[in-house]
Amino acid sequence: MAPASSRDTSPKGPLVRWLFLDLNSYFASVEQELRPHLRNRPVAVVPVMADTTCCIAASYEAKAFGVRTGTQVGEAKRLCPGIELVEGRHELYVEYHNKIVEAVERCIPVSAVMSIDEMACSLIGREQSLLRALELGREVKQSIRKYAGATLRCSVGLAPNRYLAKIASDMEKPDGLVALTPDILEAALSGLVPRDLPGIGARMEKRLHDAGITTMPQILALSREQMNTTWGGIGGEKLWYWLRGEDFHDAELEHQKSVSQSHVLSPEFRTPDGCYAILHKLLHKAAMRLRMERLWTTHLSLFVRYVVPKNEAKRLHTSGIPQLSWSQSTPLLECQDNQTLIEALTKLWELRPTGPQYQKPFQAGVWLGNLVPEHLHTLSLFSSLEEEARRTRLTSIMDALNLKHGTNTLFSGSMLLARAAAPTRIAFTSIPDLF
Repeated sequence: MAPASSRDTSPKGPLVRWLFLDLNSYFASVEQELRPHLRNRPVAVVPVMADTTCCIAASYEAKAFGVRTGTQVGEAKRLCPGIELVEGRHELYVEYHNKIVEAVERCIPVSAVMSIDEMACSLIGREQSLLRALELGREVKQSIRKYAGATLRCSVGLAPNRYLAKIASDMEKPDGLVALTPDILEAALSGLVPRDLPGIGARMEKRLHDAGITTMPQILALSREQMNTTWGGIGGEKLWYWLRGEDFHDAELEHQKSVSQSHVLSPEFRTPDGCYAILHKLLHKAAMRLRMERLWTTHLSLFVRYVVPKNEAKRLHTSGIPQLSWSQSTPLLECQDNQTLIEALTKLWELRPTGPQYQKPFQAGVWLGNLVPEHLHTLSLFSSLEEEARRTRLTSIMDALNLKHGTNTLFSGSMLLARAAAPTRIAFTSIPDLF
């Protein structure tokens, strides 16, 4: 036998470098875990108990009847007459998210939290061996059931890069375990449809159809240059590498590109003054998220949707409300402080239409875009280092107090009317520890 020092300990056989975990019907599953009488029953989680709102999650029993995330509650009741509606309890979903992260990390470190129900783990050394990676996937599933919730299930994907690992996690649900290794990659991907690829939605699908591309084999046959042209930029080149099992690293492209907050106004805030106060609160939340992510924005947009008679409506809201929309945006010098953003909001609000059709707002939102990571942030030529430092200190103090005592502790006076409004709603793309 060869001495231990000379043995080859490198992984054998097909290699995978990422483990991607996707919780199955997460919000609904947490409710079924906490409420045993809901188990094995069709369940939909809703933001409020109203037929005009939409389901924000559905159990697999409900999905069997055609109920999905985004299905209007009235339609969900028609599709599944016995469906159980549960009002979302977002603080519990965050609590269980943290339990799940801890359970996963008993087996392997979590490299990146992608959303409240998705996370990715980088595999190293012998973990990259397919047999060991599959074993890790089973250990992760067991750890979640043992330490987070006995009925919680997840789908695990294994692949050479994170993008393919996410695709693998979607290929077998619920409770799946799928590996996409380099030797089967082309055959496995050819069996998908373009919409199965993360990042290809309805708009991109139409763009592909316009270019005569309707199948995965056609996408896989494109050269790197053709992908770049079809996608209209670096996104196509990145995808070309990813689909071949390679990684494409560009630190400047990896940060979050936008932060947004929106809210359907309760009846008492459906006035111009109430809407303005809500916009301030939404901007306050968005700015806190911006600073926590160490990002700077160069663009502010806001939108308002108004209730109008049907004959004056340009379109119907998803709730069925006849609506007329208004939006406005402005470029900004790189900023992340409340004072600068509120000044920009005030200027945009002054541009709003004031005719009779624009007196009953029912939904409002803010969007901070063209974000710049802190390591690429440059000082403004029009304000001094001292002025920026002063604003930064002020917002840091506000954030510290709000983190300690709650987001309603310290805020601008213009937000006073909306203090108790616009409660936190969890987006699947974020874990709002702040709120």
